[in-house]
Amino acid sequence: MKLKHILIGLAAAGMLGAAGVALYRVGMARGMGMVAGTPAQAPAATAAPVDPSTWGIPEGEAATRRHIDTGLAAGMDDPLTGRKILYYHDPMVPGKKFEAPGKSPFMDMMLVPAYAGSEGADAGTVTVSPRIQQNIGLRAAEVTEGAASPAISAVGAIAWNERDQAIVQARAMGYVEKLHVRATLDRVTRGQPLVDIHVPDWVAAQEEFLSVRRMRGTGLDSLVDAARARMRQAGMDAAHIRLVEASGKVQARLTIRAPIAGAVTELMAREGMTVMPGMTLARINGLETVWAHAEVPESQAAQLAPGAPVSATTPALPGETFAGRVQALLPEVNPATRTVKARLALANPRGQLVPGMFVRMSFAEQMARKSLLVPTEAIIHTGRRALVMLAEADGAFRPAEVLTGVEAGGRTEIRQGLQAGQRVVLSGQFLIDSEASLKGIEARLGETAAADTHRTGARIEAIDGDLLTLSHPAIESLGWPAMTMDFKLAPGLAQPALAAGAAVDIEFRMQEGDAPQIVAIRAAKGAAQ
Repeated sequence: MKLKHILIGLAAAGMLGAAGVALYRVGMARGMGMVAGTPAQAPAATAAPVDPSTWGIPEGEAATRRHIDTGLAAGMDDPLTGRKILYYHDPMVPGKKFEAPGKSPFMDMMLVPAYAGSEGADAGTVTVSPRIQQNIGLRAAEVTEGAASPAISAVGAIAWNERDQAIVQARAMGYVEKLHVRATLDRVTRGQPLVDIHVPDWVAAQEEFLSVRRMRGTGLDSLVDAARARMRQAGMDAAHIRLVEASGKVQARLTIRAPIAGAVTELMAREGMTVMPGMTLARINGLETVWAHAEVPESQAAQLAPGAPVSATTPALPGETFAGRVQALLPEVNPATRTVKARLALANPRGQLVPGMFVRMSFAEQMARKSLLVPTEAIIHTGRRALVMLAEADGAFRPAEVLTGVEAGGRTEIRQGLQAGQRVVLSGQFLIDSEASLKGIEARLGETAAADTHRTGARIEAIDGDLLTLSHPAIESLGWPAMTMDFKLAPGLAQPALAAGAAVDIEFRMQEGDAPQIVAIRAAKGAAQ
């Protein structure tokens, strides 16, 4: 019975398998019939064959291995891509080209083919697909014309104006009888009494003068003049002599008054002390103007000049603004803070600013010249030079060396290297810069920048945009005879205001595959513009 049941099960399984195969064949036949019965639909594009042995290998190396297998070399067309093979190269060793595929002699990697249509990248540009640009968040901005006028601010402290200072001295030997000002930093007004001094030596001179003047008779005028001269010699000033003449009495007490208004910064006199001629009794500093010593970063000091206007504020006097001007830039740099000390004179009409007070100063914007401006974030500082990445058509990018100027408000002045309307990369430029370095573009850029320049006189024959046709004499440094040829103005070099027939002096450098590039041009000496 058991054997019978087993045989029945095997027979049933065989019948089911045969039925499944039949149904599969019917379904395939119907599917093929449906495809064949829809001629209006376009056939699907044939996918490029993929060699499973190249899975996981970079695309360039995989192509090289396929080229080795099929015997392709430089100058031949790749049947898979339909593009012409220009040469093979090692991306890690720029500038070396090979005619046949193979392994790099420099690195442990395969050479990579370069196809036609990518010549621009090897000539100085890097091509980035739109998808990659979107992935890295690449942004670009236009080079614009404007005025870069940086706002400069600095902090400092108030100090005495040393040019508004007066010294009070004794003019004769005497004794201090009374002090009208008893402490330093007391404020005084102009003409205010400071100290009374009794001068015994004046008594005899004044009595002689008064006795001679009381005598009547001819020939005494000379004696009166002599007595007046002796009073001046004793140290009496003209005002004191007039007082003696007007009162007819001996004036042995001298009252010294303040010559200017301000604060007494030094007071050496004390009551009862003996003073000698020429002895300093007090020192007074004016308060109408005060100095402020501002610490200006050395990178911004060149933008200041004596006479530049400035406004100052201080936390001690909220809401108050004090106007002044730059008086001098002191010839000293603080090595710790890398700042230059600027001396400013601030008006102080009410005497509110006092020495030691902290102030914050803002320098008025100077008249700025018009120049080319780019966002500061577009600048790449390599240590030897400054670069920007220019965005060109069809996803091409190339580095350009620039000469930068002042920075203000997030924008940097470009003095040389760019033209208005060009577009520079703001984000992702470091990735493009790395790719340019791998391709040797920056190395060639450095070689071009370091190339020797040549100078010559010339005559302008024609001007067509940035292309100048010049007639020049023989140039010994290049072994050139006299000839007429085209020259190109360097990017960012303004076209000179010269017409055909004008004589000029030029400085130029050679460019491979292009017209010589003019880096400097000016009217020839003695030639009329």
